[in-house]
Amino acid sequence: MEAAGPVELLDPRRHRDEVRLLVAGPDRPIEHAAFADLPAYLGRGDVVVVNRSATLPAALDATLDGNPVRVHVSSAVPGSSRRLVELRRPDGTGSAPYASGAGDGVVVVLPGGGEATLVVARLRSGKAPRLWEAELRLPLGLADYLHAYGEPIRYGYVSRPWALASYQTIFARFPGSSEMPSAGRPFSWRLVRRLRAKGVVVTGVTLHAGVASLERDERPTPEPFAIPAAAARLVNCARAGGKRVVAVGTTVVRALESATDETGRVRATAGTTDLVIERGRELRIVTGLLTGFHEPDASHIELLAAVGGDSVVRASYAEAVARGYLWHEFGDLHLLLRA
Repeated sequence: MEAAGPVELLDPRRHRDEVRLLVAGPDRPIEHAAFADLPAYLGRGDVVVVNRSATLPAALDATLDGNPVRVHVSSAVPGSSRRLVELRRPDGTGSAPYASGAGDGVVVVLPGGGEATLVVARLRSGKAPRLWEAELRLPLGLADYLHAYGEPIRYGYVSRPWALASYQTIFARFPGSSEMPSAGRPFSWRLVRRLRAKGVVVTGVTLHAGVASLERDERPTPEPFAIPAAAARLVNCARAGGKRVVAVGTTVVRALESATDETGRVRATAGTTDLVIERGRELRIVTGLLTGFHEPDASHIELLAAVGGDSVVRASYAEAVARGYLWHEFGDLHLLLRA
């Protein structure tokens, strides 16, 4: 079942940290808890790493050959001036049916005099293209343009439009994500204080996420990231001391593992990562993952399997379905702890 919106807005009696938490790992039984119980599963010296990227209003109403279309502006294409864009139905429920007929050089008309010229499609196995490399011609800088004309990306299961503030985590500082780094959304400052009181360290990195609707046959796209020196130092100290490093979201896993050198230490760095983490890959830094629940055919499942293993992920999802956990960006959370 999908979460229709922010818990604290659907029910004003509740807070953003009042969602559910499923805890699993290869050496432990599945447990069902509240997200507010997170400190009980971590210990002094453990490090929780959050994503400080802020969400952009990256969805634009546009037209393609006179037909309405929703354009989702995604990551920059490295080494070029292009951006990835996704063409969807106006209500966000799926790929635009007439987008399959689009071709190189076709112009998508954007609001305010903007244009997106399609250059090349990102093909996927036997399916119509959904992601395109495009040249954007805008009357303003990208961030200013999106704030002037865009809305947060919203899919059909979300009950109604929500303000951009609803798509920000409390850690958001640096605008750049097309979609919210949603694993961090349930955190509240009161929960952070409880974690710190227990001796758990909370630190931040940045990875600007593209569209989150990739399927298993679609490779994750390159994304910009930055690891501050303070975060690298805290993570390395935790690993050296045998403490947990819990990534809040698949974006943080990708950032940390991309910044790990041949000695197994995280380096302070900034750049673009094209790292793809799949089942069977040995993670060198991350020993825990806090994430939402994803569709079974989402590419995220590959990364979850790399953290917890196939059998643990399958059992977790079976339990989540049986117990009615809520899916997607406003939903419940899943804590995977490696042995």
